[in-house]
Amino acid sequence: MASETDAVPGAQALELTPTAVAQLLESEPATLLVDVREAHERTQAHIAGSTHIPLGELSGRSAELPSETRLIFYCQVGVRSLLAAEAFRASGYDAYTMGGGIVRWAREGLPVAPDGATPLPD
Repeated sequence: MASETDAVPGAQALELTPTAVAQLLESEPATLLVDVREAHERTQAHIAGSTHIPLGELSGRSAELPSETRLIFYCQVGVRSLLAAEAFRASGYDAYTMGGGIVRWAREGLPVAPDGATPLPD
């Protein structure tokens, strides 16, 4: 589990920095990164290896997300993913949001697919 120092300053431990997320994805195989943006947003830029379930479909597709796995949700800037993380945590999941979304991920120099893609800020 991420330490409090991996959280975004001033935020609850529910929110992780992109750097902390990248480290967890490398070191913890039981971590699933879930993109809750719309299909057109994902087509433009996404984080390789992430699972795509748009926020509007998430409750109906929750059975696709294993309850024994750490879930980290992301969106464009972190608003929609926070809603998802709060809902899944309230349902007993080990759920987090990536603060700043894919926009912050890219600004921190972390890899975005397809190569060279730039996510548009909301």
